[in-house]
Amino acid sequence: MRARGASILRTIGTGFLLTTLSFSAWAQNQNTRPARLGAINYVEGQASVDGQPLSPNSVGSVELEKGQVLTTQAGKVEVLLTPGVFLRVADNSAVKMISPGLANTEVEIDKGRAMVEVTDISKNNNIQIDEDGATARLLKKGLYDFDADHNQIRVFKGKAEVHANNQKVNVGEDHEVTLNATGKLKPHGFDKKKYADDFYRWSGLRSGYLAEAAADTARLYVNGGGGWYGTGWYWDPWFSAYTFIPADGIIYSPFGWGFYSPFAIYGSPFFYGGFYGRPHRFDDFHGPYGHGFEPHGGFHGMGGFHGGGGFHGGGGGRR
Repeated sequence: MRARGASILRTIGTGFLLTTLSFSAWAQNQNTRPARLGAINYVEGQASVDGQPLSPNSVGSVELEKGQVLTTQAGKVEVLLTPGVFLRVADNSAVKMISPGLANTEVEIDKGRAMVEVTDISKNNNIQIDEDGATARLLKKGLYDFDADHNQIRVFKGKAEVHANNQKVNVGEDHEVTLNATGKLKPHGFDKKKYADDFYRWSGLRSGYLAEAAADTARLYVNGGGGWYGTGWYWDPWFSAYTFIPADGIIYSPFGWGFYSPFAIYGSPFFYGGFYGRPHRFDDFHGPYGHGFEPHGGFHGMGGFHGGGGFHGGGGGRR
C-alpha cells in the first residue's frame, strides 16, 4: 500500500512538472507572431514555396502568401486556413494561394491532390477551392478531396457547392463530381474504401496528432489563462505545431478526433500511464493509442479525444 501511494505521488509530481514546463514554454511564446492564414504547419519530405525549399524549421515562420505556389515532390505539407480548417497537400502536387483572407479564402489546386479538413466553419467564412476551371465552395464541416490529375472533387463528409461551365451543383457526403465530363454535371456516389490510401491515412493521423496537441495546450488556458483569445490557432512548443482550440465545448473532426476548449478540458484524463504530454515526433508510437493507426470511429465514430465552437481568432506562435 505504501509503495502504491508513493507511485501515485510520483505520477502526480511528474504531471505537475510536465504542466509547469509546458506553461513555461508556452509563456515564452506569447509575445511572438500569431498564426495567420496560409501558415505552413507541417513539412514532410521535399517541398517548396515559389522555388524556395521548405524544411521542418519552416513551420511557424513561413506563410503561403497571395499569388505564391506551394509545390511538393516526394513530400507532404499541411497549411492552416481559417481557424479549424486544414489544407493538406499530397506528394507531387501544386497549390496556389489566390486569396488569404479570413472572410474570403481561396486556394487553387494546380496539380496533384489536396485534402481540406473542415473541423470548424463560420457562416461568415467563404472558403473556395479552385480546380480545373471549377470552384467548390465548402459549406459544412467535413472532409473534401481535390484530385486535379483526374479532374475530380470528392466529398467524404460535408457539403460543397461546385460551379463549373456555367453550372452549379451541390455535392454531398459520399459523392464526387468529374469536372471534364461532357454535358450536365452530375454528382455520383463513390466507394470510400477505394480512396482510403496513404494520403487519406496521413491526413487522419495529422488530425489526431493536432487534437492531442490541442488538449495539451488547452490545459494552459483553463480558467482564462493569459494569452487566451477565444477560437483560433495556438502554438504548442512541445508538438512544434499550431493547433486549433475552440472557444467552448467540444468540436469533433471528420476523422472522429475531438478538439477541447479550455473549459471542456478541465477534469479530463491526463496521465495515461505517464505517456500523455511527453514531447515526441509526429510518427512516434506511444500510449494510449499511438500515431500509427487510423483514428477510431472513422467518419461515423467519436474516437480519440473530445474537443468546441465559436469564431474569434488569435493565439500563440513562434518565429
